[in-house]
Amino acid sequence: MNARIQPIDVTVRPLPHSMSQFQVAADTIVKSVETATPVTVAFGDGIGPEIMNACLKVLLEAGAKIAVEPIHIGERLYKQGETSGIDSEAWQSIQRTRVLYKAPITTPQGGGLKSVNVTLRKSLGLFANVRPCTAYHPFVATKHPGMDVVIIRENEEDLYAGIEHRQTDDVYQCLKLVSRPGCERIVHFAFQYALRNGRRKVSCFTKDNIMKLTDGLFHKVFDEVAVLYPQIENEHWIVDAGAAQLADDPCRFDVIVMPNLYGDILSDVGAEISGSIGLAASANIGSGFAMFEAVHGSAPALAGRDLANPSGLLGAGVMMLSHIGQAQVAERVHNAWLKTLEDGIHTFDMFGDGVSKQEAGTKTFTRAVIRNLGNKPQHLRPAERGQPLPGAAAVKPTSPKIAPAVKELVGIDVFVHWRGQQVRALAETMRCAQGRDLELTMISNRGVKVWPAGIAETLKTDHWRCRYMARQGKTIDHAKIANLQMELVYLGIDFIKTEHLYNFDGQPGFSLGQGQ
Repeated sequence: MNARIQPIDVTVRPLPHSMSQFQVAADTIVKSVETATPVTVAFGDGIGPEIMNACLKVLLEAGAKIAVEPIHIGERLYKQGETSGIDSEAWQSIQRTRVLYKAPITTPQGGGLKSVNVTLRKSLGLFANVRPCTAYHPFVATKHPGMDVVIIRENEEDLYAGIEHRQTDDVYQCLKLVSRPGCERIVHFAFQYALRNGRRKVSCFTKDNIMKLTDGLFHKVFDEVAVLYPQIENEHWIVDAGAAQLADDPCRFDVIVMPNLYGDILSDVGAEISGSIGLAASANIGSGFAMFEAVHGSAPALAGRDLANPSGLLGAGVMMLSHIGQAQVAERVHNAWLKTLEDGIHTFDMFGDGVSKQEAGTKTFTRAVIRNLGNKPQHLRPAERGQPLPGAAAVKPTSPKIAPAVKELVGIDVFVHWRGQQVRALAETMRCAQGRDLELTMISNRGVKVWPAGIAETLKTDHWRCRYMARQGKTIDHAKIANLQMELVYLGIDFIKTEHLYNFDGQPGFSLGQGQ
């Protein structure tokens, strides 16, 4: 017996605000399908509505079985006082569908407003960012015709934890947080991606020659996990050297996994050197949710002019279809887009003399892609059915469970706001607080040791780190640390932050000062 077929209309339910600018032509969006996967769609700001309309037309014409729930997020919500740019109705839709297809958003500058992207990634636990960087030579200009690199970026930790403080007149800080579980799941994700997509090698970029604990943990976990995937090559690069190689010879890389900040920067670099950041698509994957978006911004100067290139957002739609189990449709869309590039029908940002045959606007380009549905490229490598992106089940850590370390309190770093420049005077005062169990062993400024035996030429600000360590043969506890702090209060010292110093299984869990 045939299942009853229900019509799906992607313009669906009305929202509190007019959605008229988001309407997709009815003749292209009403489809009869046996089943449809609900997808939350944010039409975005600037060029967002135009390119999202274009992409939905292509996906549905290709046979995508999706039921679209449109939402408002971004600029309009900011103007209405939503500091995160997202309201409760949008959250309800995302939590219901668990898949978000998002056009570019405008985040107004200043005013303490939060980035929609960061809010979504953190709130939904979207720990993995996947960015393919592929060359389409000769149809899109590039110096690296053979480039085909996938950059996988950890999406939640590192400096993007967003924990910042102003501590003195001169000094501000941003905390870099890296966790073992966070490292394990993103590294497993990278190797799982390589396995599922026939990739040969996973490279890791860190700066663990300087940040030996945080980046050192990422590198250590990478080495531990790599052993579990013997069929995949692995290598590690210091990030500056790796970035130079990526820019010079990207074909030596296949899959690259990185902590958050490096991944953010180098995925943009990778997209641009492959041809154009305007063509780049991005997937953000978590244990329960997924978000798919173009990499580029909302380009308000181009809005309403039928100029915008929908390619990046269309590529994100292809990744979304693979993720929700519609790989055949994803392949159909991808090949139609490749064939359109080969036909020389290019938007203004891709247009090049001798290669392009027609400079197309958004609508003309979209119609060309739709006409090519069912066709395959003749020169570019045809798309093959992609495997769904690894999900939560695939990235559960399988490393040996590590027993809790023996943790021993051995000292404290006291950060002091002090406007003087004679470090000996500061040392003499700080030594008055040390007592019988703790001893002042170092003072640093901006991480550089300045006492004892500092160098006069070292630039000094008003932010000083004073390190007290347990005296030889003495043990300390929190009560003794508290006594030290009370002594500093009596001495009138403006201490602004403290960090307890621990050994873990006998190994220091803290760094030395530069020059120590």
